Amino acid sequence: MVHLQEESCTTPHLDYHDSVIPEEVHGMKIAFLGLGRMGSGMAQNLLRAGHELVVYNRTPERMQPLVAQGAKPAASPAEAVQGVDALVTMLADDAAVETVLFGANGAFAALPAGAIHVSSSTLSEAFVVRLAEEHARAGHGFVSAPVFGRPEAAAAGKLRVVVAGTPQFVECARPIFEAIGEAVHVVGTQPQLANVVKLAGNFMIMALLEALGESYALMRKAGIEPLQFLEIINGLFRSPVYENYGRIVAEERFSPAGFAAKLGLKDVRFVLASAERAAAPMPLASLVRDRFLALMAQGGESLDWAALTRIAAMEAGLLSPSKDAS
Repeated sequence: MVHLQEESCTTPHLDYHDSVIPEEVHGMKIAFLGLGRMGSGMAQNLLRAGHELVVYNRTPERMQPLVAQGAKPAASPAEAVQGVDALVTMLADDAAVETVLFGANGAFAALPAGAIHVSSSTLSEAFVVRLAEEHARAGHGFVSAPVFGRPEAAAAGKLRVVVAGTPQFVECARPIFEAIGEAVHVVGTQPQLANVVKLAGNFMIMALLEALGESYALMRKAGIEPLQFLEIINGLFRSPVYENYGRIVAEERFSPAGFAAKLGLKDVRFVLASAERAAAPMPLASLVRDRFLALMAQGGESLDWAALTRIAAMEAGLLSPSKDAS
């Protein structure tokens, strides 16, 4: 097992140009906090890659499949990080990360000096800045590494990982990224930059969903099957995102949610906060926020965020509000 406390992988006081980066790092001891549909798949792939894994989840039953595969369960976040090389968090939002790190029996105070926190959650830019500052003061490494992909991609190890942080820490954590993803994109040395990229990418998916919803409503009212329309537009916009979401929307596969609509609303709020901070107007993001609010008002918070498209269908007279919430 590699210990990140060694000179090769953690010297926070050094400029990264002077640090020694190992060519390969194997057999890390990793704590993984957050075993939802995304986190469970990611954790399984870390086990398959040969890492020693300690897991914690607020709902203990979610730990059992991983324990059966060799992971060690922990009773609290603080217990999970004892003696680890790295901590990976995959949680719903800022508040959830705040709780597991800084709440009762939180991971932050128990995380060993020199260990690296890899944050794969989609968080606000401001909160990631705070995390980076807190970890630096405590002598921890910190890397932001949010991911693109739905639960099926997480289980298959085919996520796209967007990474930002001090290059030394990025390289030390690279075995984690390579175990969970098929592509790793390093976008800068400031951790919050990875979250800005992730939020902008999620915004583009939201905009795509709005375009699908409006176009499909027009097709249905004109008597054209959405799947036939999808086949045509796939020749113009060849993309797995168009193809996957186009089918989900055409077939109305909104439950169970791969990514819940309430999290989509959270993300578009974060997008708008980053846009305001950068003085970069995003009028379409404001429209998408209102679409999500309309979906919430119809009781759709637990549906997949692709159910955003139902608002356009409802406005076109194709769905009643009661059906939208089903």
